[in-house]
Amino acid sequence: MREIKVKVYPSSSRLKKEDQLAWKIAEIASDKSRPGGDSIEMVINRIIDNASVAIASFNRRPVISARNMALAHLRKNGSTIFGLNPKIKVHCEWAAWANGTAVRELDFHDTFLAADYSHPADNIPPILAVAQQKNCNGMDLIKGILTGYEVQVNLVKGICLHEHKIDHIAHLGPSVAAGVGTLLKLKTETIYQSIQQALHTTISTRQSRKGEISSWKAFAPAHAGKLAIESVDRCMRGEGAPNPIYEGEDSVIAYVLSGPDKEYTVPLPNVNEEKKAILETYTKEHSAEYQSQALIDLARSLRGKIKNFNEIEKVNIYTSHHTHYVIGTGANDPQKMDPKSSRETLDHSIMYIFAVALEDGNWHHIKSYKPERAARKSTVELWKKIETFEDSEWTKKYHDPNPRNRCFGGRAEIVMKDGTKIEEEKAVADAHPYGLRPFSRSQYINKFKTLTEGIISQKESKRFLKIVQNLKSLKAKDVKNLNIQVMPKLKKNKSDKTGIF
Repeated sequence: MREIKVKVYPSSSRLKKEDQLAWKIAEIASDKSRPGGDSIEMVINRIIDNASVAIASFNRRPVISARNMALAHLRKNGSTIFGLNPKIKVHCEWAAWANGTAVRELDFHDTFLAADYSHPADNIPPILAVAQQKNCNGMDLIKGILTGYEVQVNLVKGICLHEHKIDHIAHLGPSVAAGVGTLLKLKTETIYQSIQQALHTTISTRQSRKGEISSWKAFAPAHAGKLAIESVDRCMRGEGAPNPIYEGEDSVIAYVLSGPDKEYTVPLPNVNEEKKAILETYTKEHSAEYQSQALIDLARSLRGKIKNFNEIEKVNIYTSHHTHYVIGTGANDPQKMDPKSSRETLDHSIMYIFAVALEDGNWHHIKSYKPERAARKSTVELWKKIETFEDSEWTKKYHDPNPRNRCFGGRAEIVMKDGTKIEEEKAVADAHPYGLRPFSRSQYINKFKTLTEGIISQKESKRFLKIVQNLKSLKAKDVKNLNIQVMPKLKKNKSDKTGIF
């Protein structure tokens, strides 16, 4: 690995492209590195994971909307849409839009947390869509996905977006562009221009995850993937991009992030070095913001220690800066305490999540968010008693440079009315690579079968699991079958509203 120093330069310096971050990313996207066996297996795991959550969200309104928009852009030799007959094909950028929304809707796929936040599996729908339309084989797809993960993970390590209230999809646009560049074996110059264009077009604010959180939370990464594909398309045709996008006098760093006096350090593998960043990422056992995963497991553990929930006076959660200010009371979002809030808001409220997990002893991607569940009197009363606090030690653990020591949990203190306290802490979720029950292939398959039960047939389940686990040997025609068809009776493509398309 190498450390790339990134800062603003005046236009008069005429910074060489070879010294720019976008070029260095493009270099690894166009290199000749060979995927390792563990990385290949993890790509398979994450494609299974994405399929699980995409199918589970098939008939949710945002997913139906995205799918109907995509179906207005049919293409004979295009890409498939999750859930539909594979004979139905659309332009790849619209498949990325529909499938990316489906994957993101339930907030239930993988995560990587460092200086910023990310869901690296957001790279998979757009890269897969391009692979299908451009007749790429399984190994091409693997290499493209590994590049997408490598770029996004390392940008997340080096450049914090959220402190400037910029949404994390600003790292996704460049990573998808780089991944598509690897997939299509494009020249470094073309990938370089594509990365810059993709970044320029995918900068948006974190209001999408603040206040009254709407369905745009699911659409946002899909939109970034779509824009990245379009950026690559333009640059393949010889078009250029704003340059230098990171280091320029009027660039992203200069006027969107920390300004001309800030120097960022972004780790990147050396040219031709194996891309292994995917192995640092982790998926979710529970359908909620990742920083709630360990705390849900903690609530399940604490539940048996509480004899009478009516006797709880106060619940204090001591946790990291990120958890406190993003999904805790530090966010200062009254919506996070409102039983009438949207599902998107509730899955970003650790106060709600902890209350439900404490009462129920489990978590369900549908039942735990139903309006009647959120409005339960006992839950609302407990919910109002929960408060989060930043603990500097947990913040330090959150940012530990050693992945084995990095923690995303916290300590819960339940104060009873008689003054007694029940305390327990949890560093990482049970499903985390260093947790009590790390996810392996069997857990990914079980998650898939659980979330798709009653939605797809057993025959279709077996077919998909067989083909995806043979990914590295798939020919182009087989990559086109990396899709799942739901049972006909469940297809609901109609909505009560229409748009332009």
